[in-house]
Amino acid sequence: MKYRILRPLLLGASALTLALASPASAQLTVYDPTNYAQNVVQAARALQQINNQITSLQNQAQSLINQARNLTSLPTNALSGIRQSIDRTRQLIAQAQQIAYTVQDVDRVFNARYPAGSLSGTSSGQLVGNAEDRWRDAVAGFQDSLRTQATIVTNLGDTRAQVDTLVTASQDATGALQAAQAGNQLVALQTRQLADLTALMAAQNRAASIAAARAAADEAQGREQTKRFIAPGTGYVPHSVTLFRD
Repeated sequence: MKYRILRPLLLGASALTLALASPASAQLTVYDPTNYAQNVVQAARALQQINNQITSLQNQAQSLINQARNLTSLPTNALSGIRQSIDRTRQLIAQAQQIAYTVQDVDRVFNARYPAGSLSGTSSGQLVGNAEDRWRDAVAGFQDSLRTQATIVTNLGDTRAQVDTLVTASQDATGALQAAQAGNQLVALQTRQLADLTALMAAQNRAASIAAARAAADEAQGREQTKRFIAPGTGYVPHSVTLFRD
């Protein structure tokens, strides 16, 4: 009977001893849903901030790429060809025959060959010489006009090639600088065309003015020669002329 009474007491004491002998740090894991939800929200916010930073860096990189494109120079340059066409026209103008495109030369030639005053003191030989010089002036003026036209027609071939090149470069431009440079070169090309038209009009008007001045001078010379021809004491003796014979 004593054994039966002591046995439960011994078992209880053993269990208490084992419980006291276990480590003090051993604890049971407890799940807290509120704390877990807060941690998830904080992680989502941190991830969103990282995504925003990545997007910002991508935008900055794209901005730098666009700036580099806008600063890229146009690889096509048609200015040298435009200058060559302008130089051809300028050389042609500088090679004008008889009467140059200068006010001083025009005044000098007109004072000598296209006098506005009386021709009474001019010798007959000088009158004939002036008439020949005026004829040469007129012929040279028309020739210069035709040469100018031929040069401008030659420039038209260059114009077409340059326009095609510049328009293609403008359409393929990768940035604002290339587009602006292509536009500027097109404006320069239009300026050269206007210069050609100005040269052509100047040459044609020059030829027409010389021809008109020649006609006026020849008319004045004709009146002077007629006056001398019919003036008394010139040695002309009228006599009868038979036009038909019986």
